[in-house]
Amino acid sequence: MATRMLRRGLPRVAGGEPWPPAVEIADAAAAVAGVDPSTSSGPPVSVAASASVVETAPVAEPAPVAAPAPVAEPVETSPASPTTVLRLRRGLPRVPGGEPWPPAEATAAPASVSPPPAPVDASAPREAPTAAAVTPPTAVAVPATAAPAEPAAGAAAAPVAAAAAATMVRRGLPRVAGGEPWPPADTAPMRASTSTGAEAQAVVADGPSTGSGAQAVAVPAARASVLASDIDTPLRGTRTVWDGSAPRHLPAAPAPASARPRPTWPQAIAVLMGAAALGVLAGAVIAFVRTLLSFPFMQDFLAAFPGEYESPIAVAPGFAPWIGWQHFFNVFLMVLIIRSGLRVRSEKRPTVFWSPRNNPKGKISLTLWFHQALDILWLVNGVIFVVLLIVTGHWVRIVPTSWEVFPNALSAALQYVSFDWPHENGWNNYNSLQQLAYFATVFLAAPLAAITGFRMSGMWPKKAEGLSKAYPVEWARALHFPVMLYFVAFIIAHVALVMLTGFLRNLNHMYASQDAVTWTGFWVFVASLVVIAGAWFAARPLVLAPIAKTMGTVSGR
Repeated sequence: MATRMLRRGLPRVAGGEPWPPAVEIADAAAAVAGVDPSTSSGPPVSVAASASVVETAPVAEPAPVAAPAPVAEPVETSPASPTTVLRLRRGLPRVPGGEPWPPAEATAAPASVSPPPAPVDASAPREAPTAAAVTPPTAVAVPATAAPAEPAAGAAAAPVAAAAAATMVRRGLPRVAGGEPWPPADTAPMRASTSTGAEAQAVVADGPSTGSGAQAVAVPAARASVLASDIDTPLRGTRTVWDGSAPRHLPAAPAPASARPRPTWPQAIAVLMGAAALGVLAGAVIAFVRTLLSFPFMQDFLAAFPGEYESPIAVAPGFAPWIGWQHFFNVFLMVLIIRSGLRVRSEKRPTVFWSPRNNPKGKISLTLWFHQALDILWLVNGVIFVVLLIVTGHWVRIVPTSWEVFPNALSAALQYVSFDWPHENGWNNYNSLQQLAYFATVFLAAPLAAITGFRMSGMWPKKAEGLSKAYPVEWARALHFPVMLYFVAFIIAHVALVMLTGFLRNLNHMYASQDAVTWTGFWVFVASLVVIAGAWFAARPLVLAPIAKTMGTVSGR
């Protein structure tokens, strides 16, 4: 039979031998097998084989303990010793420089006496222990090697001492500074019971290995003083932790598209009713304006201010070809700028980044780089447009030169609302409402968009603290988006009026530079829409990354 030695661990003291010592391992194995190691000449008996002969008496249900009980270790006993001592494993000291805990006098208790077991036949089949024969984890039964002869007083005291050692509650840190370890030394584990509180709790001790009934030792109620309410009661002390406010204000994660509620019939009906209400309101406004213009005093107002005035500065009629090209580039860039700007606002986790070669720390998303690059091109195109306007004298067409522009603009607005269109003469002169709209777009909205965008970009000087305080970035953020909304509204109104007030002739003015009702300007306009749509769908990282690499470094993070 092969011998399986117990696993030895780290030394208990610095520089000592591995624990437990080799001698104690051999003695413990011999003691369990019932063989005297000093006189045995046969092959060593394995610990696993010797453990199979240990029998335990049927015991009652073990009482729950507040903490794991120390493990009892068998120690060597001489043949003359009447009992076997159960040694509890001692741990680290409770205080620096103290002795191992628990104390030495509390680690040994005599075990019950039993006659030597019969020789073990390793080839015989083993019987599985029944549920009633399982020893609780807090008590270890080791057969004694001594004769069963012992005084009655010693035999009676052995189970009591073993039960006391097995049911000892592990004591922890003190509840108050400088106090004794908690729970108190006389604390015993309690078991929930439906009986009255006056009944004592029974602690089960191991009986003789001969199969006699289990012996129960009654623990006084004074030792069972730890109640469940005492354990559940929190420690008293100054509160140092409070519930934070951040978790209460965290934004809820957006639900997936499949989990979002779909519009219901009442919501759809509400949207239709809202649209119908807007239609009714627009009809009411149109009817009111038409009624207002039917009065004599409004007829006199329209006669005095027909919607346009003659500029005191003469300007050549018509549109030069460069104006058509400038118009196309302006529309092309503005559409992509609006698309990339909305993408920047909605992009939470960019996947591609761009950084300049001379400043790796200035890393921005590829979408933001595309937006800023388009802004620069748009500004260059706008500067060229303004310079050509001034050089050719066509600035008179979009810059007011008389105070009559305001009453004429009001007259033109009333005529548009009443659907009684004012006379169109864009080849020679814009009406006052068009002139004010173009002036506000070119000389007010465009510079405001450029200034606010420059303040939010990485090109703003970081060291200009005084300038940054005078022009906070919050102001730029508050104005930049409304300016974009103005451009969107202007484009929608401009395209609508082009379509409703002489579609073919207006397109010839802008794209063919001729004052005629032909389809030439229309087909040029269609071709420009195809180019803009292609650029819209091509504005993706796969296409933009090679272009961005020519101006910096592109990376995935």
